[in-house]
Amino acid sequence: MTTTDLLHVQSRADQFGQAVALRLSGGAGELPYEARERLRAARVRAIAARRKPEVAPLVVGRGASATLALGERTWFNRIASVLPLVVLAAGLVTIHAVQKDRRASELAEVDAALLTDALPPAAYADPGFAQYLKSAGGAD
Repeated sequence: MTTTDLLHVQSRADQFGQAVALRLSGGAGELPYEARERLRAARVRAIAARRKPEVAPLVVGRGASATLALGERTWFNRIASVLPLVVLAAGLVTIHAVQKDRRASELAEVDAALLTDALPPAAYADPGFAQYLKSAGGAD
């Protein structure tokens, strides 16, 4: 059923309910006062106890994307919608910290290897050292 069909059915149901209420109210004036008061009290209780219709999720289309609206915006819905962003941010901060520690330990290993090697660090900066390594590697 389309939305217009549902609205048409709802308006027909409302019209029928109003006609029944008018018909029942027509004879209420002839009833004794106690009966009218009991009927009025029952009507008030019935209206108060009437359930609100369930709100179905609504899919709202915007351009090439769709959004799922989950009815009322309660505090739980707000927390549930923000919680994934908080978890994502915490995950990114954790990944950054782990990568930073890993990079620092890699640099520390390279520095320790340079400082504990038999060659002085200045030898690695000498342009002739690269030529020496090439010729020594080819001679073996």
